Amino acid sequence: METQNITLSLPKRTLRKIKILAVQRQTSVSKLLIQALEKLVAEESGYNEARKRQKLLMQKGFPLGFEEFPAPSREDLHER
Repeated sequence: METQNITLSLPKRTLRKIKILAVQRQTSVSKLLIQALEKLVAEESGYNEARKRQKLLMQKGFPLGFEEFPAPSREDLHER
């Protein structure tokens, strides 16, 4: 996989906590951030895929059991 360096500005307090977390997990700050960002991207793409599937299902609709009995017309419902 090809990589590219970026510059990231973090508050010193946050960076200190990230470094401690990386040591606790026996990894580097870079790997820790890569894992977190990859998880974020995967969750987002998973959400978008699920959203597309649900939109297609809603457009298709669901059988509600009214196929045998057609819905009454507006005129039948509102006779004057």
